[in-house]
Amino acid sequence: MIITRTPFRVSFVGGGSDLRSFYSRHPGCVISVTINKYMYLSVHKYFDSEQIHVRYNKVELVNSVDEVKHPIVREALRLLRSQGGIEITSTADVPAGTGLGSSSSFAVGILHCLYASQGIFVSKERLGKEASEIEIDILKEPIGKQDHYAAAFGGFNCIRFYPDERVTVEPILTDLLTRKYLEERLMLFYLGGIRSAASILHEQYSNTYDQCHFESLVHMAELAEKLRESLWQKRFDDFGDILHKAWILKRTLASGISNPRINLLYDRALKAGALGGKLLGAGGNGFMLIYSPPERQQHVCRELAELKAFPFKFDMEGSRVIYVGES
Repeated sequence: MIITRTPFRVSFVGGGSDLRSFYSRHPGCVISVTINKYMYLSVHKYFDSEQIHVRYNKVELVNSVDEVKHPIVREALRLLRSQGGIEITSTADVPAGTGLGSSSSFAVGILHCLYASQGIFVSKERLGKEASEIEIDILKEPIGKQDHYAAAFGGFNCIRFYPDERVTVEPILTDLLTRKYLEERLMLFYLGGIRSAASILHEQYSNTYDQCHFESLVHMAELAEKLRESLWQKRFDDFGDILHKAWILKRTLASGISNPRINLLYDRALKAGALGGKLLGAGGNGFMLIYSPPERQQHVCRELAELKAFPFKFDMEGSRVIYVGES
């Protein structure tokens, strides 16, 4: 048996600039960090050498790769030319559809697991590239590339996207004290519910061709570069302000990103002393990120009392094999 552990991510600034409809015309830039909430994938020999057994929130028992209904599993098996006699199981710390990049972590994790089961070392860059190709180029999902590279590499990164399809991952070097400082000021709250990001992302993708929306994304990519510079120079007071400016811009990119309830909750957090924040993922529901000084967090929690606080820490490792059993 092989087991991989792949982190989820929190994207701070620049989301949307990793869509091909944007970076094909202007370089994109995203700042994100992975957190200690994970997707676990295991690959094990199945006793029937002719069958494929897949277990997620459904159970599949099929006779060929082409019959596998889970799209990411099917395409990962095709990519690695896997045959029968295999059992694949997944479990996660957080449900899908909450804005933490779960599908991309799944894609990275299953590829890593399958490569390891075949005794093949695979680089983080290759994991990010192939996972994004499966979801974007093969399955035609209207998503960007940032989540795949974030999950593969792990840590605090500035990820850039170029018109020629190059992706560069620049680690933002942070010492233990810096990470602790930021962890103490970043808060996650669960709004409840899960959603499919597809409709919002389809609209956002189409809106990218509108000049006004395009210019908003240019500004968001610039804010990502600004946040990178602030982090390098340890100007942490900039963090909340940049998050806030980016969230105001993001809300204009598609109609479903925010709603009156989310806007009200966010405004209440600001009045309680938060310096900035945003909704994670495509929007609509899921997790809200808040940046607040520690001395104001009790007030913020009181204002957001109907939401579930979700403590987390940073993950600095990315996708990794955590168990290799005997054959």
